[in-house]
Amino acid sequence: MTRLTRRSFATFLGASALTLAAPATLRAQTGPRLLVIGGGFGGASAARFARMAYPEVAVTLVEPWPTFITCPYGNLILGGKQTLPRITHSYDGLRARGVNVVQDRAIEIDADAKSVRLAGGAVLGYDKLILSPGIALQWGAIEGYDEAAAEVFPHAWMGGDGSQITNLRRQLEALPEGGVVGLAIPANPFRCPPGPYERISMIAHYLKQANPRAKILALDAKEGFSKQGLFQDGWAELYGDMIEWVPGNLDGRIVRVDTENRLFISEFGEEHRVDVGNVIPPQSAATIAIDAGLADETGWVPIDPRTFAARAASDIHVIGDATIAPPMPKSGYVANSTSKVAVAAALSELTGRAAPEDPVFFNTCYSHVGADYGISVVGVYRVTEDGIVETPDSGGISPRGPLSDLAEQRRLEAVYADGWYASITRDMFS
Repeated sequence: MTRLTRRSFATFLGASALTLAAPATLRAQTGPRLLVIGGGFGGASAARFARMAYPEVAVTLVEPWPTFITCPYGNLILGGKQTLPRITHSYDGLRARGVNVVQDRAIEIDADAKSVRLAGGAVLGYDKLILSPGIALQWGAIEGYDEAAAEVFPHAWMGGDGSQITNLRRQLEALPEGGVVGLAIPANPFRCPPGPYERISMIAHYLKQANPRAKILALDAKEGFSKQGLFQDGWAELYGDMIEWVPGNLDGRIVRVDTENRLFISEFGEEHRVDVGNVIPPQSAATIAIDAGLADETGWVPIDPRTFAARAASDIHVIGDATIAPPMPKSGYVANSTSKVAVAAALSELTGRAAPEDPVFFNTCYSHVGADYGISVVGVYRVTEDGIVETPDSGGISPRGPLSDLAEQRRLEAVYADGWYASITRDMFS
């Protein structure tokens, strides 16, 4: 048996991400069965990698939506720098590689029987399961904020059919002259830690052109946030006093909303009237993970950091935003990176190939602050006896300084961000 070393495994992953293999011939599969639930950054990446690296394995992907709308780059729709069709991706490329794509919703996992029941009534068996279900929004965690309220104050934090992000964009276009856009931002952990602050930036980019007297009031349950200095430098340079960010220790935590009167109510009772409201509620792992008993009291799924096997069920490997995997953030890049390690670990005993003994995970997160203005953070992570740790001096954040000194750096990072998006979506779907 060929031994898969750390170096050869990393090389193999890199090649799989960058090289387009010829489409697999569609045929009946009678070998080991890998079932993947969820067709986002984690699930689509897992399904494609499994078909490329393990052609003897039958791969089925269950996903309720006919296409995938990425949350990354959704904020650019608000800034007028992107359109919905351009961030909408088809599963046809996975089908062409031999993945059996089932458009349905998985609603129940029977870990003992190794089966998954779908909303349409079908029951799918598996030998190994990759669960990449994403998040659930905690309706009611903010008083008054439920699914009906989300039509008035959109969250726009899940792709779905794209209606949430387009609703928020329409509301921005209808904002009264000099009006107030309010954002309610949750405490950690949540999907995409820099996401709310890129959103603030892109809303400001749009308003600077269309409604320059408007204000943005960002009410945050936290006292700090990802890439804070870089974002705030950009806000000051590009948008002046348009943006006010209020941290949790200065009464930034929103505990109630009143959609009829368009109010955000803070922890200590202060009322903020907004013309447009964006509420990003607290989150947990998706319902199916919780119902299957995979999540702990935090609402997230504990995993073995070397294999991403759920602590509660070793034949189920959980990837993406649903997991507890600090210090790695809940990001699309982490979901993509960990998916390949999870697939290799899950299929090792079924195929006789070695699982990676010393996996390495990567994260790169770009954020757009304005036109031709990008910033980023990079991290490389390894597994030790203490769990997942960030490798010292392996990444870091963009340099800080006056825009006059860093204009070309910021421009290039915006270009790199576009390249990252094109590369990772190709790795997922092509």
